[in-house]
Amino acid sequence: MADDLLSALDPEQRMVAEALRGPVRVLAGAGTGKTRAITHRIAHGVATGVYQPTEVLAVTFTTRAAGEMRTRLRQLGAPGVQARTFHSAALRQLRYFWPTVHGTELPELTESKLPLMALAARRQRLDVDQPMLRDLASEVEWAKVSNVRPEDYATLAPRRSREVNGVDHATVARVFGAYEDVKRSQGRMDMEDVLLLTAALLATDERVAAQVRRQYKFFTVDEFQDVSPIQSALLDLWLGGRDEICVVGDPAQTIYSFAGANADYLREFPAQRPGTTSIELVRNYRSSPEIIGAANHLLAGTRSSGVQLRAQRPSGSRVDYVEHADEVAEAEAVATRIAELQAAGLPLREMAVLFRINAQSEAFEDALTARGIAYVVRGAARFFDRAEVRQAITLLRGTARSSGGTGALVDDVRATLAGMGWADEPPSGRGTARDRWESLQALASQAEAFAAADGAATLGDFVGDLDKRAAEQHAPVAEGVTLATLHTAKGLEWDAVFVCGVQEGSIPISFAQTPAEVEEERRLLYVGVTRARVHLRVSWSLARNPGGRATRRASRFLHGLRPESAAAPTGTSRKSKRAARSAMCSICGKPLATAGEKKVGRCADCPAAYDEELFARLKEWRRVRASEDEVPAYVVFTDKTLEAIAEAKPRNPTALLRISGVGPAKIERYGEAVLELID
Repeated sequence: MADDLLSALDPEQRMVAEALRGPVRVLAGAGTGKTRAITHRIAHGVATGVYQPTEVLAVTFTTRAAGEMRTRLRQLGAPGVQARTFHSAALRQLRYFWPTVHGTELPELTESKLPLMALAARRQRLDVDQPMLRDLASEVEWAKVSNVRPEDYATLAPRRSREVNGVDHATVARVFGAYEDVKRSQGRMDMEDVLLLTAALLATDERVAAQVRRQYKFFTVDEFQDVSPIQSALLDLWLGGRDEICVVGDPAQTIYSFAGANADYLREFPAQRPGTTSIELVRNYRSSPEIIGAANHLLAGTRSSGVQLRAQRPSGSRVDYVEHADEVAEAEAVATRIAELQAAGLPLREMAVLFRINAQSEAFEDALTARGIAYVVRGAARFFDRAEVRQAITLLRGTARSSGGTGALVDDVRATLAGMGWADEPPSGRGTARDRWESLQALASQAEAFAAADGAATLGDFVGDLDKRAAEQHAPVAEGVTLATLHTAKGLEWDAVFVCGVQEGSIPISFAQTPAEVEEERRLLYVGVTRARVHLRVSWSLARNPGGRATRRASRFLHGLRPESAAAPTGTSRKSKRAARSAMCSICGKPLATAGEKKVGRCADCPAAYDEELFARLKEWRRVRASEDEVPAYVVFTDKTLEAIAEAKPRNPTALLRISGVGPAKIERYGEAVLELID
């Protein structure tokens, strides 16, 4: 069993799985199989007897990720391992120990800060609307996870570049203090209190700490770049000075610093824990080489640069960079391309439109609706926590028990959902009605998939599957294009991704002022780019509305990525004239028809103008280098790029960089060797 577990891994993943003891840090690039690596590590530890399943705690940040981890561990023969979010693990301990230690009931966990925050604001005679209440609640969350107390907020907030629009620091501090008073007077606690109270319990009661440490001896923490100060402190209390911990993360995907996440805990882990085994996962199994090239280039030479990804998939279509006159035109073009991909056989659920803020979704919703293309907007409550989903499952269970259905699974599900007001066609408007329809549509789609997988499946079988999914928070996916912000897209992937609104003021967003804030925006775009498997389009618009002034420009992050043809509107500028001239054959003067012809600057039928002996040497060098790097040859350089090098014979890095297909990353990795061959 142990050998079988290891044989399923690549060399770097296997190194992770075999590093069972002591502090371990895994720097896992996007799409490199980190969940696979750490679940196989835990399962390998259980299979070899190093771990007892009940002594392992795997911690992550989302219920969905924890559910996926539990499912994989069960499949790998380690069903007894606990996989939980930080909050879930802490709340479980708090509920168990609090009554014994304090002799009272645990404070009630509040579902929302907003009612308490509104009362606190009124006590401070502050007139606030809903958006400001949400901003104040978010700021209180940041302060609490960062161990900032109300009495210290006014002093520390300016140093951390924190502010709530329209409210000075002293007022925020007073509202923060009043919120804590209101909460205590009502016997409530919030999600941040769950962590704070658990940490306090472990720090002040040695018996509680000892019992927790006897229970859990081995820890794995996923997405460690997102750890906040209070989570780091709680983790240290769980460990109690021990080093049996494996942390996994990617500094290049740190996108929650505004909420208190601090990637320094991941970066400085080896310095804080001497003897750390540090492993990098670099083989990307998700995206095409073209997409990985764009992702690597996006971070190259910046403070956000992490592991250098190496694509394992075959070459695919190029990354498209498209400029539009306005946001409506951008949405129309995206919807048109989605329709083309759907007609070519790509399911709608394998496509996503990503943008910076929720408000940008409207134009895309309108464009998709006009074409009759189904879509799903992510970011609502957890699927199985939604009232309509709970009601639907209750009704389906009743139908199954009473045998009141037709016996045809899909028909029975659709009939039950129809009784709740569901129909095949989505409502025309947005808001609550649309959210409700999407939830019920997801159940209908899941029923169809369940029946297709097992033709003999009954309604009772389907309800049982839903119950299992609810326990693991494994939500079904509706058959529709996903519309999501870049933040909510993290951890997901699709065959086709449209990253939209990539203009200055949106990405980076206008209120990102400091270098650190701008770099976080770069990483956010990187996260969006690395969600794509096969097709990726990056687009921006010059104006917000049709007929508006074209004052926008493409994001600074696209410099060096987008081709000249997408850098400016078509016209008769000098730049466009140079581009037109460069699209002519250097041998016969005829227009070049294909991308390959344009790369080498001549027609396919015209005789080669390159040094064929040099080309042969370059190909042999590429073969050896690709073998050493364990990558396909085209990942080093394509044939067309080698032909262009053999023709131009550049003598320095600057000249080599001018050749199509050669970027800064390839100059750094291969430039010296190529220039030596030319010499």
